[in-house]
Amino acid sequence: MTDRPNPKSFPVTPRNRVKRLHERGSYDRSVIYPILDAAFLCHVAYVVDGQPFCTPTIHWREGDRLYWHGSSASRMLRQLQAGTPVCLTVSHLDGLVLARCGFNHSANYRSAMCFGTARIVDQPEEKARALKAIVDRFYPGRTEALRPDSAQEVKATMVIAMDIEDASAKARAKGVGDDEDDYALPVWAGVIPVKTVLGQAEISPHVPAGVTMPDHLAAYGEGRSLDEVLRETQALYEESGD
Repeated sequence: MTDRPNPKSFPVTPRNRVKRLHERGSYDRSVIYPILDAAFLCHVAYVVDGQPFCTPTIHWREGDRLYWHGSSASRMLRQLQAGTPVCLTVSHLDGLVLARCGFNHSANYRSAMCFGTARIVDQPEEKARALKAIVDRFYPGRTEALRPDSAQEVKATMVIAMDIEDASAKARAKGVGDDEDDYALPVWAGVIPVKTVLGQAEISPHVPAGVTMPDHLAAYGEGRSLDEVLRETQALYEESGD
């Protein structure tokens, strides 16, 4: 039995229900989508001829639909032609939690798990829009300055789409969970924060003299959190209506 439909959240089903530490779980789109949008990479799991595969790839979201891409030569991806059940996951490590016993060591994290049926995007108009989106979603407006993809490049790239049917998020964002009896132990305990931070941009040696970093990359400033930048570019992408 599933919960009643709710436009703000996904139904809770046996497939996406958070079973362990369920208080850390959420089915709200307002929780799940920021986790998806703050990540550059996801992992897609599916089964081909009885063999499980889990593939890391770049993903992007449009409403309740997720996209990712790969090579048209991929035997595994070609199996998606008829539609294949998949599980797409994203996770962020936010902190290392060190307690005063091994059992209570943990990690602060955010994760999202999405279920649906993956299909190959072979309609030319949708595929062209998706190939533009894979750039502009992360670097808003960049495709306007680029050489258009050649027919061979488009042919060599496979785009996969999946409407999210079920999804859930799970997160931990708190301090050390030491047992009270351990408080007096002379052992250091605490949280070591973890963050992915952008470094200084390294220009290609083949860029002609006088060409500078464009305004559409201003968000990618040295020292900024990648998490924050990706959520910003997602918001800009949604505003653009692409």
